[in-house]
Amino acid sequence: MPAHPAAASRTGAAESAGESATDFPFPATGVCWTARGVSCYLRRRDLMRIPSCQLRPFQPPFGAAVSWLLMMVLLAAAGCASVPEPPEGAAATGVVIVAPGMPPEPVSAVAPVVEPAVEASPQLEATPEVVMETESAPESAALPASLGRTTHHIRHENVRVIAVGDIMMGTAFPGPEYLNEHLEAGGALSDLIGPDLLALLQSGNVGFGNLEGTLYEGDGPTKPCSNPARCYAFRSPVAYAGLLAGMGFNLMSVANNHAGDFLDAGRESTMGALFENGIAFAGQDRPGARTASLALADGLSVGMAAFAPNKGTVSIHDFEGAEALVRELVAANDVVIVSFHGGAEGADYTRVIRAEEEFVGESRGDVYAFAHRMIDAGAHLVLGHGPHVPRAMELYNGRLIAYSLGNFWTWGRFNLKGANGIMPVLEVELSRTGRLLSARIHSARQVGWGVPRSDASGQALKLIADLSRQDFPESPLTFAPDGTLGWPE
Repeated sequence: MPAHPAAASRTGAAESAGESATDFPFPATGVCWTARGVSCYLRRRDLMRIPSCQLRPFQPPFGAAVSWLLMMVLLAAAGCASVPEPPEGAAATGVVIVAPGMPPEPVSAVAPVVEPAVEASPQLEATPEVVMETESAPESAALPASLGRTTHHIRHENVRVIAVGDIMMGTAFPGPEYLNEHLEAGGALSDLIGPDLLALLQSGNVGFGNLEGTLYEGDGPTKPCSNPARCYAFRSPVAYAGLLAGMGFNLMSVANNHAGDFLDAGRESTMGALFENGIAFAGQDRPGARTASLALADGLSVGMAAFAPNKGTVSIHDFEGAEALVRELVAANDVVIVSFHGGAEGADYTRVIRAEEEFVGESRGDVYAFAHRMIDAGAHLVLGHGPHVPRAMELYNGRLIAYSLGNFWTWGRFNLKGANGIMPVLEVELSRTGRLLSARIHSARQVGWGVPRSDASGQALKLIADLSRQDFPESPLTFAPDGTLGWPE
C-alpha cells in the first residue's frame, strides 16, 4: 500500500538487530537515519532498535579515542546534541526522543515490572454480546530503552495540552472494506475532519490520544480467537502514524486492550512507526515503552505514564508500581501527565462509581482511587479513556482529572450511537511548574462510519458538565456555555 502523502515512509528493518549496544567501544553509539532525516541515539547500553529504522552503528577500525572524535564530528555535522552515559546499572524507563540542540539529561532508574492483568473487549459495534477474545501472553522480546528526546516546534510560554480519547482510523483486518477510502486516496485531513477541528488539534505543544490498535502491515497472526467472525483486531496502515503527527499528536498511549491485537510483531511495528514520526508513546510493559518524556521547543520537559488492565501493558491495578513510575517522572520532568485505559464500557457506564469496575467478568480498575493516587504521587494532569463514552471531570487538589475522553476517531467497527458518538477535545494549559492555568472542553462528534467533526450543539460539554455535578458535587469545577472550566483560586 503506498504511503499517504502526509506520512513519513518507513525505511526498513533494523540492521544489526542481534548485536548488543555494549559491543560499541565508545559512549556515542550510533545514528539512526529515517525518512524524516537524522535522529541521534547516543546512550551507551540503551541504543534503541526499532524495526522501522535503519540503524547503522558507527564503528570505524580505530582506537576508542579516534572513534569518539570521528563520532563527534559526524554528530556535529548532523546537528545532534551529545547525551551523557547513564549511571551504572540504570536503564531508561520510557521513550525519550532527541532533537538537535537539546541539552543533555540523565536517565532515571529502571521501572519496576508490573504484572499485567487480563485483557478484555472494547464497546464494539451495536451487538452487546459480541466480546473480543482475550490474548494469550506472548513471549515478547523487550524493546530496548530509548535514548533521547524530540522537540515539538510550536513555542508556548506554558504547556498547552490538546487531548482526545480513543483513535482507530481504519483497519485492514478482517478486510480492506474497513479502511477509510478518503484516507486511502490521500485526501486532505482538513476536508475530512474540518479545518476548525484540525486547527484546534494543531494548536497545542502537546497533543495526546490513545491509539486503539496497531500500526502494522505484516501477515503475522492475531491473538487467539475462538470465533474469528467475532474477533475484533485492529490493523491500521503504518502511514497513519504520519497522519497522527500531521494532526499535532506527539504523545500517545499504547496501553489498551488492542495494543496486542497482532502480538509482538504488531506492537513493535506500532512503536516503530510512532517513533519514526516523532510521537512519544507509553504504556507497554517492556523496557523503553513504560513511560515517555517529550522535550518541547522552549526547553520544557513533559513526562507521561500510561496504564491499563490488559496483558502486556503497565497495570492500572498496581498502585504502588504506578506511583513509583510517576515519582520518577516528576523528578526528571517539568510537567507529568498520567493516562489510563480503564472502567466499564458503553452508554450504561458513564458514571464514576468510586469502586472497582467490572465488565464482561473482568476487572477494569478502580479509576477513582487510581486517579487520586496518581495526583498524590505528583501527576499534574490525569487523562482517562476506555469506556468509549465521555465521563465526568474532577478538580482534585487543584489538578484536573478527566475520567474518560470517549471515542475520538473510531472508524467502522465501533458502536457510535448516543453517548458513544460524542466526545470532548480537551484543551488544558499548565504553567512551567505544572500548575493548572485554564481548561476548556471543545465538543465534537463522529459522523458517518466514524469521523470526528466539531459539534456546535455542544453535546459533549453538556453531558460532561451534568455527569460532573452528579458524580463530584464536592468538586469546585464550573462549566461555562463556551466550554471554559472554572474553579476558585
